Amino acid sequence: MVSRSLVLGYHGCDQSVARRVIAAEQELWRSEKPWDWLGHGSYFWEDSPARAVRWAEDELHRKHGKVTSPAVIGAVIDLGNCLNLVDVGASELVKVAYEAYGVICKASATQEARNRGPGLRARYLDCAVMKTLHGLREQDGLHAFDTVRGFFIEGEPLYPGAGFRELDHIQICVRHPRQILGFFQPRLR
Repeated sequence: MVSRSLVLGYHGCDQSVARRVIAAEQELWRSEKPWDWLGHGSYFWEDSPARAVRWAEDELHRKHGKVTSPAVIGAVIDLGNCLNLVDVGASELVKVAYEAYGVICKASATQEARNRGPGLRARYLDCAVMKTLHGLREQDGLHAFDTVRGFFIEGEPLYPGAGFRELDHIQICVRHPRQILGFFQPRLR
């Protein structure tokens, strides 16, 4: 579960944002939406600048998209104390957090959040479970997770009956900006 390694991450955004972040004129935006898959933080595609480009290009065509000129920022990320959901051991922490979230909802007479949309794009439940997990660690005096890393199955099957999908990826949520050692402008082919 604890991973101490450096990875390259790629973040899709508008060209104006990319220029300012790489020039250290602004911090990278931190997402705090209630549907963020891995909880709140800055999101990156691990080792996939092409996936970041595709996201930025898709955002260009969304009704309320914030991208007018698609770009990608590269980052060197120290995973630090990483909740690595690719590691089988992390699943137990997530299960415990889900159970605690259910107890909290029941005690407060609040309905549990639900994941919604095609391909579960709006991950309200997953975000609530991640927030609960981080809160439990803080409550118990445990070291906070710096990053969260997860594998996501997304897109259409590559061929009939395939287990591989066209947009499968590993995503990293950087919860603490100090884990980003530096930004760069990747060469896109």
